[in-house]
Parts: sequence; structure tokens; C-alpha cells
Amino acid sequence: MSSWSFRVSLGTLGVYLVGFFAMKIKNFKELAISTKRTDALSIIHAGLVAVDTRVAIQKSVECDGKTLRIADTVYTLSAYDRVRVVAVGKCSVEAVYALEELLGDVLTDGIALDVVQGVSKTGTVTFLTGTHPLPTQMNVDATKCILDFLDSSTERDLVIMSISGGGSTLASQPLNGLSVDEESRAIAALMNAGAPIQDMNTIRKHLSRARGGGLAQCAYPATVASLIFSDVPGDDISYIASGPTVCDTTTISDAQALLVSYGLEAIGPYLIETPKGTELFEKVTNTIIVSNSIALEAMKKESIVRGYTAEIVTSTLTGEARSVAHDIVERIHSAPEKTVLLFGGETTVTSEGPHGIGGRNQEVALAGLRTIADGEVLIACASDGRDNTDVAGAVCDTITMHAAQEKGLSVEECLASHSSFLFFEKSASHIVTGATGSNVSDLIIALK
Repeated sequence: MSSWSFRVSLGTLGVYLVGFFAMKIKNFKELAISTKRTDALSIIHAGLVAVDTRVAIQKSVECDGKTLRIADTVYTLSAYDRVRVVAVGKCSVEAVYALEELLGDVLTDGIALDVVQGVSKTGTVTFLTGTHPLPTQMNVDATKCILDFLDSSTERDLVIMSISGGGSTLASQPLNGLSVDEESRAIAALMNAGAPIQDMNTIRKHLSRARGGGLAQCAYPATVASLIFSDVPGDDISYIASGPTVCDTTTISDAQALLVSYGLEAIGPYLIETPKGTELFEKVTNTIIVSNSIALEAMKKESIVRGYTAEIVTSTLTGEARSVAHDIVERIHSAPEKTVLLFGGETTVTSEGPHGIGGRNQEVALAGLRTIADGEVLIACASDGRDNTDVAGAVCDTITMHAAQEKGLSVEECLASHSSFLFFEKSASHIVTGATGSNVSDLIIALK
């Protein structure tokens, strides 16, 4: 066993033993080359473990063959002819695995749409694969299968839905002649403009039959229990995956106004109204079962165990990535030693014209290198393991800076071209988790 393994605190020892010392962070050993890095990475790891999808499902669902508890609601199984599962989003595969194990023979059938490839069917659930962050015809075809599946539901059915981040892109079903390529170009333009998730999803709700309450409408008159994995700062369920099981309060006019503000008026004629009939949602229960607040609390506990004074600054972090990085680093500068500051949320990256490869977490870490001081560490990590690339984020400290200087890398040049992936790839400072099967927005730690 390597030396870093012995540094596991009592707070996470159980996780290591259960997982035979497997880490959520696959390159933990390679990155943990200093005490402060080891502490910071272990704190991030504790947050990722706390929002594990299977653990969240196991806490929220119980079944004894006669009754089924889903969150705070108990269902008498004799009242239903079928118990069905529908899952959409980046947590779908892991959620279905957990539900199949918990429900056993009670589960009749199901369908799931995720970005994970290579899974076709396990037990009674059919798996479909889509693309992210932009929709393609794969998403349209898969979503049509889900809508057809739900359309066959009756009032004697109980439909358990797992809704998670990434669902907005996956649940693509444009109408009125809009092509998926046109939708994809519009979403890409919104991303490049740094549009907040609320703006993007208000528009997306009105571009697909499956969003903005669309899945609930298709499931009607079945009873629906929606388990929601929040990746939206503030946990507003109407914006998580564009609220496919939530009665939408936005209108075509709201979406049209946003399109005008972003110079996308050409999409206006393709907008559709979301379902407004309250009767469609009377038998729908929406419950958030995990969010980044849970991750942040676990990170705080791990920080304290490791001897730090820890503060959860916010779970609703927003703003331009490089500005956020500047503010966080300035804040850790003025903090006393043995301090950990924790942040959850989603920043944005505004890009004009051609740009390199990277994501918002890597951009936060890159911008932090401008002023990070010795003895400080900044880590920004996507909880789903994909920061617009195949890595989750990056480590920002003077070790990274020295490695970059040896490679002749310029922070300012890479920031100007939004080439954060290249920078951290060459300086060997990426965080690699692979697909985590979780998605609760981003986790950021500043440690001193």
C-alpha cells in the first residue's frame, strides 16, 4: 500500500474499506504529492462519495413487496398493475441499477437515457444512449422511444422517474419543423454567450415536447414519483433538466424575449407552449434526493476531521469563471492558516470567436494560477466527471505553476484562447474521475 493511502482520515475510512481503497479520483496518487494537495483532494473525494447516485437511491427507496416508500410517500403496491421506471440524465444508469436491486420482481419494465455507452439492457430496463452537451438525432430518436413508452401508461400504473442533470440536452424532441441541428446551434450560441442555466432552460423548455412538464403529460393518468438529482444552483426543480415532470410557469413569451436578448430571434417561430393543465400534475410527486448541499456538508466534515476550520461559502455560485477564481483566491489570501472555503454551483465561460478546449472548472483553476500563493490550493471539479472534456477539473497551486513554467506554458495566453485543457494536460494537473454517475453541479475548494 502506498504512503498516501495511510493518510485517509477516520471520516472517510469506511468508504475506502468498502471500496477496497478505490478512489472516485482515479489519479489521486499521482496528484497527491504534497500534504496540502492530499488534504484538498480527500475533501473533494468526500463530496463525490456523499452524492453517489446509488447511495442516494438506497436512502430514498424502500420496498417490502407490499408497500413501496419513495422519499416521504408510501405507495400500496396492490393499487397498481405495473411499476415502471423512466430515467433521463447523467445519473440514469446508476439510478436504474439501484432501483432494479431494490425493487426486484416488483419492477415491471422501464427505459433509461444516459450519455453512458455500452449498456443495452439489464434486468427489465432498456438503456438508450444520447449525446451531451449538444443534442443530436440520437437524442431525438431516444426521446421518442421514452415518450412512446410513457404514452402507454394507465391510471393503474406507478411510474418512478429519475431526473438528473444533462436531461435537458438528452430529452430533445423539437416540433414545428425545427431540426435538431438548428436546436444544437442555438444552444451552442447560448453557451458561448455565457447564458445562465435558467435562461438556457427557459428556452429549451419551449423547444421540446419532453421538457417543461412534457414527461408528466405523457405519463398521465399514471401516478408519478420523480426522484430529482439537482445540478442547478438554488435547486429550483423547474430548471433541473428543464423540469420534465414539473408544471412550468414560463411561457412562449418568456422564451421569445430571451431569444431576442441573445440575438436568436430566428428560433422564435419554432417555440411551443409547455403543458399548463394542473390536472396533469395532480398525481405527480417531485422530490430532490441529492444536491450539492449534501456534497458540501460532507466536504466540511472531512475538512474538520483533517484539522481545518471550514466554511461553506455558497451552494449557488455563479458568475464568469475567471472573475470567480479571482474572488476566491483573494478570499483565501486573507484567511488564517488551516482554513478551507467551500463553494458549489456553476460558473460560465463567455467566448467570442474560435476557442480552444476546456471547461468552466478548468478555466477557474487556470485563472486562479494568476495569483495563487505558496501554501494555498484551489480545486474546481465537475461532479459528473466531465468538464466539457473527459476530465473533471484541475488543481491550481504553485506546484502546477512550476510544472507549467518548465513546459513553457503561459497562463495569460491559454486564458485568452480558452485553452485550459491543453494547459493542465501538459502540466499534469487534471483531475480524472471518469463518468461518476452523479451530477450535482460543480464543487470548488480553496485551502490554506
